[in-house]
Order: sequence, then structure tokens, then C-alpha cells
Amino acid sequence: MIGKYKVITLCGSTRFKEEFLEAQKRLTLEGNIVISVGLFGHSGDEEVWTPGTKEMLDDMHKRKIDMADGIFVINVGGYIGESTKSEIEYAREHGKQILFLENE
Repeated sequence: MIGKYKVITLCGSTRFKEEFLEAQKRLTLEGNIVISVGLFGHSGDEEVWTPGTKEMLDDMHKRKIDMADGIFVINVGGYIGESTKSEIEYAREHGKQILFLENE
């Protein structure tokens, strides 16, 4: 499968840092180009909470979805927060494939 790779953007709560890293590794080994979050605000990256940064990161993540063929939602225990719901809706509106770590 050399040369033709799907691009997948990871979405989900940044409280699930370990699950993000596991999904990134697994999806990469399956032959995908994986785009992830830049900071884990709910897992210790305090810079996220400075004025204007969270809004910038949310917008930036939508641009990451624009670059992808689809998204992979990290929904541990079925949890999907407001930002992730917004990203799922955005992906749907733009015809992106949507996959989930756990069945909805």
C-alpha cells in the first residue's frame, strides 16, 4: 500500500491523551496519515486556557478536518463533548468519513 494513503484527523476530548496516542500509532501502522491535536488542554497543557487560544485551536482543528479524508473520534466510554460534537457535524457537512473508537 505504498503511495496512496488516507488522511485521518483525530477528534475527541483532550482528557483522553493516551487513547489519542494509541489511535495515532495504530492508524499510522494501518497505512494512514494521521493529523492530531497540537495540545492536550485537559491533560496538562495549560497554554490552551490563555485568552483566545482555545478558539484559535478549535478553528485550526476544523482546518485539519478540511485537509483529511475523514475523522476518527476518540469517544472513550461514549463521551463526546461540545467541541467534538461540533467537529463531527462539520465533518458530516463536508462529506468526510466518520469513524469512532467505540460504537455510538
